[in-house]
Amino acid sequence: MPRIVFVGPPGSGKGTQAAILAKAQGLAHLSTGDLLREAVAAGTPRGQQARSYMEAGRLVPDDLVLQILSERIAAPDAQHGFVLDGYPRNLAQAEALARITPLDAVIAFELSFPELEARLSGRRVCPVCHTVYNIVTKPPATPGVCDREGATLVQRPDDQPAAIRTRLSVYAEETAPLLRYYQDRRLLRTLDARGSAPDVAARLARLLR
Repeated sequence: MPRIVFVGPPGSGKGTQAAILAKAQGLAHLSTGDLLREAVAAGTPRGQQARSYMEAGRLVPDDLVLQILSERIAAPDAQHGFVLDGYPRNLAQAEALARITPLDAVIAFELSFPELEARLSGRRVCPVCHTVYNIVTKPPATPGVCDREGATLVQRPDDQPAAIRTRLSVYAEETAPLLRYYQDRRLLRTLDARGSAPDVAARLARLLR
């Protein structure tokens, strides 16, 4: 029962690779952002708590996120293994996660700053279906237009150059202790995240053998 965590900066491809790996190996793909949205949509007690923070534009507290994640890990499909994408993001979250589940591997996605900046600044999102495109690596059939909805694609504020630099700086500061934590526990493996999604997926499969 593989229990895998993906760690990496914004734009490194964690979500894409988590979806590919989960489908290939029959694992549950756990993303804390998705879990929060699902809990809110389902109207669960913890989802209602999370909604109050999200609607106010505030971060959902770590302990509430952990409670929602703990419930999801206990679900039947996650008993065959899971890949956790985007959590933990700091040392405190890693220590909290260790209290609710053991892990088999932590994959650190590595990509240079220029490549990360190029990926993030090229990202465009459909405001209707939320499909994510990239003007370089995953362009729509018609420039600037969603393939599914025909809506004009938008660039999110946090994908602007200044915001990107801030996001990457915060990631580097918070994640360095996290990587040391997992390295000390012999769980950490590094993945070269350059290139196309199929190329990265092939490298990931070899890394997990």
